Amino acid sequence: MISTSPQIADKKFLQIHRWDNVVVALRDLQKGTSVELDNTAFFLPQNVTAKHKFAIAPLLKGDPIFMYGVLVGKVNLDLTVGSLITPQNTFHATDDPVVKERMFEWKSPNVGKFIDKTFMGYHRPDGKVGTANHWIVVPLVYCENRNIDILKEALTGQLGYSRKESYKSKTDILIELYRQGKTNDDILAANLNTDSPQKQHKKLFPNIDGIKFLTHQMGCCSPRTDSDTLCGLIAGYITHPNVAGATILSLGCQNAQIHMLKSEIEKREPNLKKPLIILEQQQEGTEKKLIDEALRQTFAGLIEANKIERQPASISKLCIGLECGGSDGFSGISANPSVGYASDLLVACGGTVILSEFPELCGVEQELSDRCVSNSVAEKFLHLMKTYNARAEKDGSGFYANPTEGNIKDGLITDAIKSAGAARKGGTSPITDVLDYPEKCTKSGLNLMCTPGGDVESVTAMAGAGANLILFTTGLGTPTGNPVAPTIKISSNTALYNKMTDIIDIKLW
Repeated sequence: MISTSPQIADKKFLQIHRWDNVVVALRDLQKGTSVELDNTAFFLPQNVTAKHKFAIAPLLKGDPIFMYGVLVGKVNLDLTVGSLITPQNTFHATDDPVVKERMFEWKSPNVGKFIDKTFMGYHRPDGKVGTANHWIVVPLVYCENRNIDILKEALTGQLGYSRKESYKSKTDILIELYRQGKTNDDILAANLNTDSPQKQHKKLFPNIDGIKFLTHQMGCCSPRTDSDTLCGLIAGYITHPNVAGATILSLGCQNAQIHMLKSEIEKREPNLKKPLIILEQQQEGTEKKLIDEALRQTFAGLIEANKIERQPASISKLCIGLECGGSDGFSGISANPSVGYASDLLVACGGTVILSEFPELCGVEQELSDRCVSNSVAEKFLHLMKTYNARAEKDGSGFYANPTEGNIKDGLITDAIKSAGAARKGGTSPITDVLDYPEKCTKSGLNLMCTPGGDVESVTAMAGAGANLILFTTGLGTPTGNPVAPTIKISSNTALYNKMTDIIDIKLW
């Protein structure tokens, strides 16, 4: 658990960049509170809730709003000094980026304390190292989801991978109260904690961290490009350093065909040496034949996967995916910059970092394109930003519509404000590559990956690209994780940490 310094915690507000004409309230401020900044002094004309912004200079209709040193919006009416920035008086606005001559120079941090650090990982034949050792079971088409569920029921509990906390016993308590004729009030007040131990099978394969069953609703009856993307994504998971082997179920007649999957695997790992089981139901025949064969081959594959043991590996073998979800007005000034500094340290040690969610890079395109190592990388980034924003606008919702109701309530009132804070996760290092969904990450350093702004889609894509660890910042709280990549949750504020102790690992405020 990490907290900010007392010097920051004692402040009433924060000006993030010297160019900014709005500041962030670090705690609830009452009307009449004295504000002093440089040569400016005034009293707040209204209450300002923590995480929200207020102007430190008068603003006229159409004037720009700057945060993090970049344009994040404009005002649609005249505002006096100290005025609260709200969705009613502000609208999204950004500068138009252009590809410039490469003049970026990076002063990397001192990593003398970290350069020789190691972690215990699973070494793969292709040179990658996993932070975990999972077996995955995936359908090529949604028609096979039921069979995936059957395999899950057959394997998880018996092999010792049952959920640590079972909710079945809690349901038993409610059933018993109902049978006893208890009232609804009794049931609503019932204590669902039980001391009855759940039967747990001993873990049969100690070197296998889990068997993951990844169902989805794709593979057919949608555009062929979706099936291509799905095969690429599944191939990314099969070749992932945290995956020891895979069982794939195909129906047979769907758009997402086995040969397409094999082609995508070939692109990512031409000499795949992991156990890979692919079964097709229309070839096998009955459900029983399919499930029996899947169980036999999967069990044999697990025996082989269990032979791999953790060995020391350089931290340069880490590939970290960066995510923020359920963001608040503190995310961009506590959790995200802290993760950004960690990103810079890892890059300086030879590691790899992936920053995704292109809708949350809207407004900082110029800064990011200037950091790209070549014009071609910068051009790809700007092309993807424009292309996907145009697609979103065609569907009636451009990047400007990214902030959720929760974001807005907690101070992120334009997409550019949200983006400028979200981009801090990527630190300050050069951008070595730009990836489209679902490309594989092949270059060390900071990579940008084009994904939607949704947490699940974004984390899924980064894991598919090869991220063997996820750093996930949040200000409001979210349960989103990933089945194969360990996810470390980092809270931007203490209140959230205290509220969601089961899912937050680190607090930064």
